[in-house]
Amino acid sequence: MNSNDSLDTLAAVLESRKGGDPETSYVARLLSKAPDAFLKKIGEEATEVVLACKDASAANSAQARQKVVNETADLWFHSMVALAHYGLGPREVLAELERRVGLSGLDEKAARKAQGRETESKH
Repeated sequence: MNSNDSLDTLAAVLESRKGGDPETSYVARLLSKAPDAFLKKIGEEATEVVLACKDASAANSAQARQKVVNETADLWFHSMVALAHYGLGPREVLAELERRVGLSGLDEKAARKAQGRETESKH
């Protein structure tokens, strides 16, 4: 199974949990308390990724690097719960990443900033 298949499979599982029993499904519990429950988890997991990276920088061990992977997987999972809640999926994120391939990160960031200013001036 390739990465895209894994993400699609996970997205389908998350979608199937919408409206499920919060007593028997962790995802259904997060979605039943949306958006606060999954937003809190995304914040927690993002912090854990940062801390794991700091530890990996200091320790430079296989165990420390694996913790970075584990925490990143948790962050991706909870981010995918958010995507599911908003009717989005990994395909949209992958398409955006593919759009950015070959773009300078600085140019891409400047373009997003300019687009944000343009959007704000229209309101």
